[in-house]
Amino acid sequence: MSKQYSTIFFDLDHTLWDFDKNSEATLLRLYREYALNERGITDFNQMYAAYNTYNDMLWDKYRNGIIKRDELRWKRMHLMLLDYNIEDTSLAHEMGVAYLEILPTQTLLLPHTIEVLNYCKPKYQLHLLTNGFETTQRLKLYHSGIAKYFTRLVSSEKCNKMKPHKEIFDYALETCKVSSEEVVMIGDAIDIDIAGALNAGWDAIYFNPHKQLHDKKPTHEINSLLELTQIL
Repeated sequence: MSKQYSTIFFDLDHTLWDFDKNSEATLLRLYREYALNERGITDFNQMYAAYNTYNDMLWDKYRNGIIKRDELRWKRMHLMLLDYNIEDTSLAHEMGVAYLEILPTQTLLLPHTIEVLNYCKPKYQLHLLTNGFETTQRLKLYHSGIAKYFTRLVSSEKCNKMKPHKEIFDYALETCKVSSEEVVMIGDAIDIDIAGALNAGWDAIYFNPHKQLHDKKPTHEINSLLELTQIL
């Protein structure tokens, strides 16, 4: 018999909100609006791959306190443009701002998100636990129509610590007035959502749609969000 929980904490990006498709649509719009093909970037897919490489690298530095938020926002564009010998910091800053204005208005969710939220909402308190920027995350929830499902959004900005640090998980418990024994974390990032939750004494359900290999021992592992209806 599955453990009885009172509260579920969901990650947002890559777990419920389809970050990859929404980010790609946003970058494609910027590619067209800034006529980057006329600046020598003839292959959008190649540009998007470069952006993702730099974005992942800089997010890792941000999570580890090496760089600040504002540097992350523009430098991922700057490094991407430098791959094409476009050394234009003004353009990088402008694109960084535009990206964060457009991105949270995108509305694509991962398969079965609404179905699973409808299933969980009557049974549990639902909260979000995110490393994303708070204003951006709230806009994503609003535009994608899923804000109504969640009682609280617990962000690393408010806590000043990011997943996987134990402090943000403890902060989430304190903020939502629950104990570690009655909560479960659901997320897609094995080293961030899952390892962090387990280290904080939480149960954790690893959403692993790509069936990536790992050495962690989550409480449960699922390949589809729909499997949550069999666990919860």
